[in-house]
Amino acid sequence: MATPLSMDLFSEENLAVVLYGQNDLRLERWPLPDKLENDGICGTDLHLWRQAQVADFRLQRPFCLGHEPSAIVMKCGSNVHHLKPGDRVAVEPAIPCLKCDRCRSGRYNLCPTSNKQSHGLPNSDGSLRRYYTHRADFCFKLPDSISLEEGALIEALAVVIHACRRVKIQPGDSVLVCGAGPVGVMAMLVAKAFGSNRVCVTDIKQTRLDLAKKMGADHCYWIDLSQKDLNAEDRAAHIVEMMGRPPDITLECTGVASSQSLAIHATEHGGRIAIVGLGQPSNGIPLSTMTMKEIDLIGVCRIKDDYPLAIELLESGKINVKPLITQRFAIEQALEAFRLLASPPDNDQSVVKVLIQYNNDDD
Repeated sequence: MATPLSMDLFSEENLAVVLYGQNDLRLERWPLPDKLENDGICGTDLHLWRQAQVADFRLQRPFCLGHEPSAIVMKCGSNVHHLKPGDRVAVEPAIPCLKCDRCRSGRYNLCPTSNKQSHGLPNSDGSLRRYYTHRADFCFKLPDSISLEEGALIEALAVVIHACRRVKIQPGDSVLVCGAGPVGVMAMLVAKAFGSNRVCVTDIKQTRLDLAKKMGADHCYWIDLSQKDLNAEDRAAHIVEMMGRPPDITLECTGVASSQSLAIHATEHGGRIAIVGLGQPSNGIPLSTMTMKEIDLIGVCRIKDDYPLAIELLESGKINVKPLITQRFAIEQALEAFRLLASPPDNDQSVVKVLIQYNNDDD
């Protein structure tokens, strides 16, 4: 359990991880707003650091990274009644307007305002800072059984829940997950929680596949990049043979064109593919094959009312994300954390999910 915090913590420095440009990441002191939290580093953050853009989002000014926070509430506005100082929360980063046609239809994740004001994407400041403010209705109280560290993984877990809902995974469906990073492994866990009885996970790193297998994957397929004679169609055939049949549904979590091509070749005729991983704005994938197989290619944009189920799955024990957390860094070591995740040692088998911590008294 985290210890409730007193207001004198506002006297601490509000250190923030700020991106100035391509490969230009700095640790700076920022003004003091209202929260203290953990945060996770994900592939989106690494893309922004290396390229100063991700998908269609491009850096226009220096901004604070971070969009996977858990937090301890320090102060509440006068109209906030469901939270109080000392509550531990998971924070949904997007800030929709709740007034436009998309919001009013229930698809607030597609709100144009949200696209401009989603924390941690250019150019809206994120949560990799010790204190900041956020809308109370997008802060979800954590049960006592869920740690702040687990809370920092709820954003990514909610994304894959949204993906599984978008492709309508049903009990008995066979599922292929491309990518065994934190998002891919969580996609495997959610697919099984939704009733899939056969899940295969792919990756180029055997150590990550070993972890996926340990956490419940039924099959794991290692993509050996040294086998240059194998194309996406060949690898797909090997996966189908391993699974015993083509997957009904594929969750593509890498954003890599070759993996997206593999997904199309492997997925069953009439099946569905969710594009979860963000890659290049334009990829050369076999759309004609997808058309002739009548595969539904489904985009996945962030989260839509998925935090409550993510919290419920963690609280019930149906999903355990703790093994994914492999490194923890203090905010003062944030740049070192980014460097480790971007270029893990070749012999390191344990770099999966890296957390930035702001409070030594965390659970």
